[in-house]
Amino acid sequence: MPKFRKLPVVVEATQWLKAGDIVRPYRHPFVPDAATCPGCGSQMHNHGWIETLEDGYIVCPGDWVITGVKGERYPCKPDIFAMTYEEVKDGE
Repeated sequence: MPKFRKLPVVVEATQWLKAGDIVRPYRHPFVPDAATCPGCGSQMHNHGWIETLEDGYIVCPGDWVITGVKGERYPCKPDIFAMTYEEVKDGE
């Protein structure tokens, strides 16, 4: 099977920590606020939601929110972010 390397593209990213800053709060009529997230173990009322072209994503506290090359936004887990991205210093 062929292998491919991701092109070096600079993206904007912000680590998400609380509802109301860069994403809207997560609310679902069939998921109680006190329910526990299977991904991170935190209560669902501590989570955010990002609308996407495909539907949307739950954003866990500590996830990075990446703005892609076409302005699209999506969450990325901190460990994946650390393995995939490095900070761009001014002038690079």
